Amino acid sequence: MAFTACSPKIVNTKPPDPVKIDVIKAEPPKPVVFNPHAATDSIYTFKTDSLLAIVKQQQSAMLFDSTGVAAIPSEWIGSVNFGIRKANYVIIHFTGQDSIAQTIKTFTLKITEVSAHYVIGKDGKVFHLVNDYLRANHAGVGKWGSVTDMNSISLGIEIDNNGTEPYTDAQIKSLLYLLAQLKKTYNIPTANFIGHQDFAPRRKPDPGPLFPWKLLADNGFGYWSDPVLEPAPDNFDYKTALRLIGYDTSDINAAIIAFKRHFVQDDSTAQLSPLDLNVLYNVYQKYAP
Repeated sequence: MAFTACSPKIVNTKPPDPVKIDVIKAEPPKPVVFNPHAATDSIYTFKTDSLLAIVKQQQSAMLFDSTGVAAIPSEWIGSVNFGIRKANYVIIHFTGQDSIAQTIKTFTLKITEVSAHYVIGKDGKVFHLVNDYLRANHAGVGKWGSVTDMNSISLGIEIDNNGTEPYTDAQIKSLLYLLAQLKKTYNIPTANFIGHQDFAPRRKPDPGPLFPWKLLADNGFGYWSDPVLEPAPDNFDYKTALRLIGYDTSDINAAIIAFKRHFVQDDSTAQLSPLDLNVLYNVYQKYAP
């Protein structure tokens, strides 16, 4: 029996198209940024939120007569003409500590109860710790003119310095830039840039006799004596002159020492030499024209 050969079945030998698989490229892990001050930043935010809540309160005066029973009529009516209070003084300090890290730690511990608006490191870096419109705990007890609550109307600037070393050029350069900004922003009078010892002569020595007050005065931050001094009159009342500048003269020796550490700087005794009297006579006329 004859067989007829069948034509061989042609098989498609072309390989199938490859299956497309979407490859998701993994993004490199983002670096974890560690904020060593996260805890204190959180406390700062909480406290500012609490202060904002106080500012938003709208309540009448809540007054009572001398008996404490009868209420005095009062009513809250919101005015449209108001703004935020701003500083009118700048108080300059040295930290009296050994490093910027130590000072930052001091100002971020609740137990210390001290702070400042700004701290300037030896390399000139400026740390801003308290908003300019908030009250920092930097001045403490003291008196300048009629001002006794200096914290409420001033900005505090601390400079990283242990009290016995010269200030660095970088620090003073940054300080001058900062003072210029603050003076312009808040319209702070030239006379109102003072040291901690000026305000609290019985308690504080800062920023000390190594601080360049003349340089600051040359740039419009405080005053300095003229190169040529008119002799003080024979009847010159140095106590009144110190008081008119702003010093608390209830402890006259402390006031004299503070004045000399600021305006003379080569002598820290409580005695006024003829030259010291001439300087005082010249300077007080700038602060109390």
